[in-house]
Amino acid sequence: MFLPEFDNDRAEVVKRAVEAGVSRLFVPNINEGSLQPLLEFTNAFKDFAYPMIGLHPGDVRNDWKNKVQLIEKDFEIANFVAVGEIGIDLYWPENKVYEREQKEAFAYQVSFAVEHGLPVVIHTRNSFEVTYDVLKSVYKPGMKGVFHCFSGTYDDAVKIADLGFYIGIGGVVTFKNSRLPEVVEKIPLEQIVLETDSPYLTPVPFRGKRNESAYIPYIGKKIAEIKKIPIVKVASVTTQNSVDLFGV
Repeated sequence: MFLPEFDNDRAEVVKRAVEAGVSRLFVPNINEGSLQPLLEFTNAFKDFAYPMIGLHPGDVRNDWKNKVQLIEKDFEIANFVAVGEIGIDLYWPENKVYEREQKEAFAYQVSFAVEHGLPVVIHTRNSFEVTYDVLKSVYKPGMKGVFHCFSGTYDDAVKIADLGFYIGIGGVVTFKNSRLPEVVEKIPLEQIVLETDSPYLTPVPFRGKRNESAYIPYIGKKIAEIKKIPIVKVASVTTQNSVDLFGV
């Protein structure tokens, strides 16, 4: 919600989220330039919005070490709850050129998270196997994390569960041609956290509009339909999952 898309109605968006039953937001960083507006947002809504720190894979280039160091120098100025959004993105052609650098930056930031006892929020667009292999290479027992915006297979979900990580489910689960409901049906609710990827991937019936956290209940409702359980159970379990993940 710290992005320019929310400049005109940020307070109203937060109000709608609270009225929809959202009790806390966990907000990922993008790059060295986004950290200040991120912290301004989370400081303005303390005890509701919590910041993460990290370099998004879409911003990884040859100079990734300099970018990460610029971010890390501010690590002590806020109570960051996670390292994210980090990972590997091989969807865009311009990102594929930097696959090696993305692997290096991801491994480095996971190690940073381990060093500071923080969970990781992982981006894996068109890159699950590559990302998983890098994560395994630096994995330490007791690590926590979530595979953000999950769109993989059931086998992928099993691999994630074996690490003790969570699966982030957002608006894609509500899309008409999504295969995600088949996976969600099979995986335990105790492995799922709800998310928005705001302002993107808006759930039905608002698809095509700007996404916001007030739409989280529509994701919960879809999961309840898939699993044939009450939505209050989805809300209760996934909220507890977020507490266990982020420690908030």
